[in-house]
Amino acid sequence: MARGKSWKTGVAALAGLSLLIAMGCKKAVEAAPEVTVQAEHPEQGPMAEHIEADALLTPRAQAAIEPKVTAPVKQFLVQRGDKVQEGQLLAVLENRDLTAAAMDNKGSYEAAQAAYATATKAQVPEDAQKAELDYAQAKANLDLNQSIVNSRRQLFKEGAIPGRDLDTAVAALVQAQAAYDSAAKHLQSMKQVSREAALKAAQGQLTSAEGKLKGAEAQVSYTEIRSPIRGVVTDRPLFAGETAATGAALVTVMDTSVLIAKTHLGQSLAQQMKVGDKATVSVPGVDGPVAATVSLISPALDPGSTTVEVWLKIDNKSGALKVGTPVKASITGRTVAQAWKLPAAAILTAQDGSKSVMVVGSDGTAQRKTVTVGIADDGDVQVLSGVGASDMVITGGAYGLDTGTKVKVGPADDADAGAKGSDRGGDD
Repeated sequence: MARGKSWKTGVAALAGLSLLIAMGCKKAVEAAPEVTVQAEHPEQGPMAEHIEADALLTPRAQAAIEPKVTAPVKQFLVQRGDKVQEGQLLAVLENRDLTAAAMDNKGSYEAAQAAYATATKAQVPEDAQKAELDYAQAKANLDLNQSIVNSRRQLFKEGAIPGRDLDTAVAALVQAQAAYDSAAKHLQSMKQVSREAALKAAQGQLTSAEGKLKGAEAQVSYTEIRSPIRGVVTDRPLFAGETAATGAALVTVMDTSVLIAKTHLGQSLAQQMKVGDKATVSVPGVDGPVAATVSLISPALDPGSTTVEVWLKIDNKSGALKVGTPVKASITGRTVAQAWKLPAAAILTAQDGSKSVMVVGSDGTAQRKTVTVGIADDGDVQVLSGVGASDMVITGGAYGLDTGTKVKVGPADDADAGAKGSDRGGDD
């Protein structure tokens, strides 16, 4: 009887324990909270990639003008901040010694010119004319003596003259022939060699004198410091009377009407842009971004950093921007006319680099979907595949969310309230 009572008591206890377990599980299930998240459908619209980089403002053109001669500064014609034109005289150095040397060389040049004129218009023609006259006289004398010899030879055959008269005529003919040969050679030499050599000698003296004169004039011109570009005087370290030395800049001129923002980018980024692409720069102290344009993409990598130098051209006619200012550059890269995009916060990146998003399933639970992404633009990311227009993608609260978790879509404030309510339920 006691054993039956004990058995009934055990069965009742077991049943009570099962009831408590069931009630505990039910309470646990009921206690599982819904997580409030923010979600939205992918949007379609234009996107443009923006490449951010640090840059430095430099002038479009710059000339640190160094004198080619060492001499004291006679006069400065400009001050710092003055606007100058190309070719404008900026400063003059002492040049009296160089001017005197130039005058001396000018006199030598004029003398060489006179000598050249004499050689080409008087001396050489006269020598040639005399050689031609000598040749003509020798030819006439030779012909005369030849006729005398012929005549006396005929008379000698007839016995009209003695043999010595014929011998005298033959000797005179030999002398005339020698004189003729000499005159002919002299004329030929004058025509082929002497005339050309005399002209070359005169021309050489004239050229040498002209070269010395131009060299002296160049030395004088070096004492006049002129600007090779249009711009603004940014540096003038000396004062009048101080000595300007070769190799040291006397005046620095910059063209700041257009500035160049120089930056260095990775090769993969540089390949995505081209000359003419739009860009902006953020300048300290200037409200809003300043428009710029890609003007140069270096064709070679920098050997030290293996990056590509990129230039951005900026209009600075107002002079508001200053050379040497560090700025933030934003370059517009690849563009997509119609792209499916999501907020960057919706994209989850795994340790292996794969991308995914959490979506709200039809049963109200969070589900993970792998996606392929494209370009990024101002907090948005292009989605190439993985989700469609009908998917409700979780954009807030997805971090640390497990697949299958019950979720409800609401504003961020509701999420905070839900978390507090969950805490209160746990306390109960």
